[in-house]
Amino acid sequence: MIKNFIQKVKEVMYKLGILKGVKEIAQHKQIDIDEQFYNQIDFWDALYKGYHADDFHNLKYHTIEKGEQTRRMLTLNIPKTVSQEMASLVFNEKVDINISDNEFSKVIEDIKKNNKFNKNFQDYLEYSFALGGVVIKPYVANDQIKLTFVDAKSFIPLSWNNRGVFEAVFPNQFKKGKYWYTHLEWHTWEGNLYVIQNTLHRSDNRAELGITVNLDEVFEGLEPEIRFSRFDHQAMFVHIKPNVANNFDMHSPLGISLYANALDTINQIDTMFDSFNREFRLGKKRIAVPSEMIKSVIDPNTGEMHRYFDANDESYEAFKFGDNSDSKIEDLTVELRVEEHISAINSMLNLLAMQTGFSSGTFSFDGESMKTATEVVSEQSKTFKSKKSHETVIESALQELIDIIAYLGRTFRLFTVPNQFETSVAFDDSVAEDKTAEITRLSQELQNKLIPKKRAIMRYYGLTEEEAQEWLNEINQENATATNESLDFFGGSGE
Repeated sequence: MIKNFIQKVKEVMYKLGILKGVKEIAQHKQIDIDEQFYNQIDFWDALYKGYHADDFHNLKYHTIEKGEQTRRMLTLNIPKTVSQEMASLVFNEKVDINISDNEFSKVIEDIKKNNKFNKNFQDYLEYSFALGGVVIKPYVANDQIKLTFVDAKSFIPLSWNNRGVFEAVFPNQFKKGKYWYTHLEWHTWEGNLYVIQNTLHRSDNRAELGITVNLDEVFEGLEPEIRFSRFDHQAMFVHIKPNVANNFDMHSPLGISLYANALDTINQIDTMFDSFNREFRLGKKRIAVPSEMIKSVIDPNTGEMHRYFDANDESYEAFKFGDNSDSKIEDLTVELRVEEHISAINSMLNLLAMQTGFSSGTFSFDGESMKTATEVVSEQSKTFKSKKSHETVIESALQELIDIIAYLGRTFRLFTVPNQFETSVAFDDSVAEDKTAEITRLSQELQNKLIPKKRAIMRYYGLTEEEAQEWLNEINQENATATNESLDFFGGSGE
């Protein structure tokens, strides 16, 4: 949908003075909206939903009676499985966002709870892995911080640098009554001023942007423009994308799907799965019988009606064999290639796992359903390394999100914000089987005085420096008269 609006969006940008002309766009490479890239996003989106038309999931076949026909291929919907699995590994209810200031930490927890952050973020993180990105926009409504989640289809970057996107427009299309409305929310910079503009457009059909109308026609109380004079961040939104290099457009700030480079493999898996199911349908039991046997005969002695074979039984196929003396009943049933199909599908699933950042054997097919490995993941495995790679990007984005919330709280005087605070994210690494080994290694490093105890606590528990110091103070108090039997698992008394 978004790719159809890009040219219309440019026209509105000219009117608003955001862009000054076609020549300037060509010279200013940062404002380079690639319409073709949104075709890729639409493609990934269709696969994520389980079906892509045209030749990908539509098969052509030929029958004697009707000639060439088209049918929909059966699919395993592996893109959904891949995106969901990575999202659940990276973020779940065990992930903690730790803030050094206790009072501000309570405020953030309330904001997360009121916005159902954990549930929404995991859902949109899954969409991010599927479509190549997600955006979180904090804003103020009714003296409360609200969080809006936007998928890659509703995000058009305007300007960016090596730190990320700092200007963008967010389209939102909906129908009300007999009209289609498109709400455009612009985030731009005018010198040192950060400007958010809202425009509303009305059309008789979905494909057109239509005329500009007043915001009050749909949104009551929505400001047409808000300016921030002391905003010291990149943008008032956070753009998160999979930590995978964009090899479709190396100059684009947009991310790519986790399975963007595995489309041929996905198509092959679905082809095999469709063939596996057709194997049972087309390989059903068939018995060839002479056509003269598929008839009713009256017993001359009793006058009763007899039938040689049940004409309604689909197992039988009637043929005219010519000379009746050569007529015979013949079993045409072929042997089903069940194990061959399962083995082939699993081999392609291993290739797909490698292409999407998982270890071989993560996904498997047993002939009835798709399965995902439930055993713990080694820290040396590809799955765990991919998980940590994505967490690096997500941690930075969540820290930036907290900073924007702090700015809004301070600017609108919603709550007290400390002058300085630290934010850290403790991800759930319980899937790693080597956690015990990490404790042992940290203990040995502490005994050999290779790492400060505070740093060890920060690394293992994901705490800030201030929180780790508080732990140490409590440990020192409890172990003031420590003996060998009461030493903590780090192997020291806190000194």
